Amino acid sequence: MANVTDLQTKYSKLAQEYSKLRAQNQVLKKAVVDEQANSLSLKDQLKQRDQSLRKQEQEMDSLSFRNQQLAKRVELLQEELAASEAKGKKGKSKGDSPLQHGLQTQSVFDEDLQKKIEENERLHIQFYEADEQHRRKEAELRARLEELEKDAEQHQAVVDGLTTKSVETIERLQGDKARLEVKAQTLEREAKECRLRTEECQQQLRRCQSELNRQVKQSSSVIQEKVPFNDTKFSDYNSLNVPSHNRRHQLKARDVSGQALGFIQDLVAALLNFHSYTEQRVHIYPKDSSIEPISPLNQKFSQYLHENAAYVRPLEDSFLQLYQSITEDTVTVLETVVKLKSFADNFSSYTHFLQKILPYQLKSLEEECEAPLCTTALTAKNRELQSDIKRVTSVFEKLQNYINLLALPSVRQDAMPQSSTSAVFTQLAACLHSLHDAVIEMSKHYNQKASIEQELPTVTQKLSTTTECLLGSLGSLTSSTGKIATFFSNNIDFFTSSGYNPRGSTVVLNPLQAESMLANKKKAADYIHAVKKARPQSVPYREALSNRRILTSSTESREGLTQQVQQSQEKIARLEQEKEHWLLEAQLGKVRLEKENQRIADLEAQLAAALGGSPNSQTAAASVLTQSHEEAETDLKATGKEATLCTSLVGMLCTTPTVEHVGDEESREQLIKTHYMARVGELTTQLQISDSKAVHFHSECRALAKRLTIAEKSREALNEEIRLANQNITRLQDELATTKRSYEDQLSMMSDHLCIMNETLSKQREEIDTLKLGSKGNAKKNKSR
Repeated sequence: MANVTDLQTKYSKLAQEYSKLRAQNQVLKKAVVDEQANSLSLKDQLKQRDQSLRKQEQEMDSLSFRNQQLAKRVELLQEELAASEAKGKKGKSKGDSPLQHGLQTQSVFDEDLQKKIEENERLHIQFYEADEQHRRKEAELRARLEELEKDAEQHQAVVDGLTTKSVETIERLQGDKARLEVKAQTLEREAKECRLRTEECQQQLRRCQSELNRQVKQSSSVIQEKVPFNDTKFSDYNSLNVPSHNRRHQLKARDVSGQALGFIQDLVAALLNFHSYTEQRVHIYPKDSSIEPISPLNQKFSQYLHENAAYVRPLEDSFLQLYQSITEDTVTVLETVVKLKSFADNFSSYTHFLQKILPYQLKSLEEECEAPLCTTALTAKNRELQSDIKRVTSVFEKLQNYINLLALPSVRQDAMPQSSTSAVFTQLAACLHSLHDAVIEMSKHYNQKASIEQELPTVTQKLSTTTECLLGSLGSLTSSTGKIATFFSNNIDFFTSSGYNPRGSTVVLNPLQAESMLANKKKAADYIHAVKKARPQSVPYREALSNRRILTSSTESREGLTQQVQQSQEKIARLEQEKEHWLLEAQLGKVRLEKENQRIADLEAQLAAALGGSPNSQTAAASVLTQSHEEAETDLKATGKEATLCTSLVGMLCTTPTVEHVGDEESREQLIKTHYMARVGELTTQLQISDSKAVHFHSECRALAKRLTIAEKSREALNEEIRLANQNITRLQDELATTKRSYEDQLSMMSDHLCIMNETLSKQREEIDTLKLGSKGNAKKNKSR
């Protein structure tokens, strides 16, 4: 099972890496599209620059042409001036009127020349400004080109890194596949063993549960009918009805309090973050304390918020003490949980803290509304937040009242009946849901307010970061309150149920009865421990399970084996009858042989006695012996031909009568009876042994058949899992190949685009160099002129 968990973990990590690669792919696509748009805009700008450059060239050509005309005009005027001066020297003697006419002509020429000089100067200034503008544009284009080259290098590095990661991922997947194939076999064996053990444990659990339920019902009926002590005259004596210790209730209470402790810790962390980030925001907005002092109201509000840990931390500490006081050896009811009072007191102090900072929160929001750049929408959101904060504070006050009511029975006995306790728990669950709804509304309005504030021009990075942290703490607060509300609603039946009641009454448990209950529990545990020490050692658990399993399997297979045993018994009976028949025949033959040997010995004795006399008597004895042998042989032959059938209580026997048939019948009957009784005992023993062996072998066969079936099912399931894993690996490899192919295509497109851009830039550089050379030549010509 651990290997399957590791496999699932690896696949989840692989899915995360794949999602990251997809996200990076989207980013690269977006970057390529942006670069294409930038290249198009640069092309447009380049076209515009070319147009403006051609226009300036045309203007320069026209200016140079005009400059040449003006230069020719100046030369003509100079020539005319020289001619007029020569004429003026020759005609000095002529009157004043020609001289005046010459001076007027000279003044006209001077004015015309001054205008041309000013116009030429203005044209030189325009040309210089156009040249400077062209240089600036060229520098900007080169800087832009360098930025684009850097971006292209970064994109190339990202693509190389992604390619390396994809190759490493493929190698890692191949290694994982090989390891999984090796682990699959071990998992099959472990799964077989686990399933077998699970089935056995389930069967044992069902039997134990049925037996325990039967015992519980029997004990409950006995306790309800006979055990309770109810004194109808003096009710004080009913305190002797001490309930039994409910271990299941204590374990449930321990579990529930542990879950509640985790939720309280999350709530405390969320409240600490919320108050801390609110304090930071007060120092930043609407006035930054690092630049200018904040208002006295916000200073006081910040001072109170700085003390939030002194009110929030005790909630977690007191509930931890409450959790530690609930153990398996204690009694957990409202009347005995003394630590609940300290938690209620700490919760009340935190509620008073919220009531104390409530007016400052409202005034702080109003101060934000009075800021110069506060819009109407932002003002509306601040109003909504004011109502949300009031609602949250009122819900905390209700929670304080309900928790104080629940803590009251541990301080004062008979403070609240059972029906009122159920109502308080129900109202507390509804109040927790109201708190969750109020926090959701406040979080939603804060999000809307943050989105509106981001649009303001005066928002700083410090304020944005603090607002994001504040929204994160609100999200944690929403999650923790929702978990607490759901947890309390799910366990409302446990909270409202009475785990301990005195026998025969509905009165709640008091501390005196709890102490008596714990004392009785300790005495019972000591007594059982002493009894266990006094008793002999019991059968080991594993051996008992093995015996139980063998007994169960033999009981299940007894009906099926009965028929096989009967058939085997019939076959054995037939074989034993044949065997007994031949054994009886052999025994009868042995008896006859012994009798014949005795008869021969008697005859030999007679013969020896006869030989002690005369030789004639020896001859006669020999003849008598020979005659007796012949008579015996003839008698045997005759009896062999005349066989008789004898019956008795033991059975039927075919016998051959002899001379001593009548005298030996009783001894033969006794021998046969003794032999059959011995054989019956042996057969009975063999039958019992074979019966037990057959039962054992059949149970083993059935167990092996079950194991084989379970193994086949587990093998099919593991094959299906391996097939799905191979499909996932194939799919991931295909996706990886597709992603790699798309990256290669994008790289080729980007390289082509870069080549085109390089060619365009080289052309632009050549054109710019040409224009520079042309402008320098024109400038030199103008200077020479």
